[in-house]
Amino acid sequence: MKKTVFLALFLSVVPLLAAEDLRIVPLVRDGHVLISFQLNDGFTDEVRAAIRSGLKTTFTYTIDLRTEVAAWIDRTMASTVVSTSVQYDNLTRRHTVVRTFDGRVQQAQVTESDDQVRQWVTTLDRLPLFRSASLEPHREYYVRVRAEVRPRNVSYLWPWGSGSSAQAKFTFIP
Repeated sequence: MKKTVFLALFLSVVPLLAAEDLRIVPLVRDGHVLISFQLNDGFTDEVRAAIRSGLKTTFTYTIDLRTEVAAWIDRTMASTVVSTSVQYDNLTRRHTVVRTFDGRVQQAQVTESDDQVRQWVTTLDRLPLFRSASLEPHREYYVRVRAEVRPRNVSYLWPWGSGSSAQAKFTFIP
């Protein structure tokens, strides 16, 4: 009996912890759904150590635009994958940071600043990832973001899995 109560309590707390790790803000403007999010506590000492060792480290965010469907599985309207890879060169003491959207390079930067690297890998601000033309007016939608860090040889983001996920709802009002 005690084990069942503990397991039920544990499973009810885990989603709350994940939601606090990843903060999402969807915004509809100029024909797009703009997505902003921040992975709190994603740039841990273990991640920093892996990067400083010269190991290529990649933060991958799978972002889904979804809508609820009554008595059925929620429908995915659109999906995209945003990855940010960091490669540290020990000789020049510089980081090469590359951001890709669905495998296509969007931005690249070379920097010496750990703070800039942290910003690049844990925060995305107002990315126009989805078009709002296919959305129905006055209907509720949600954005789900799943975050992973590779390599996974240590528990980078949190101890219960390979990543973190969260979602944020919004109502489309044209």
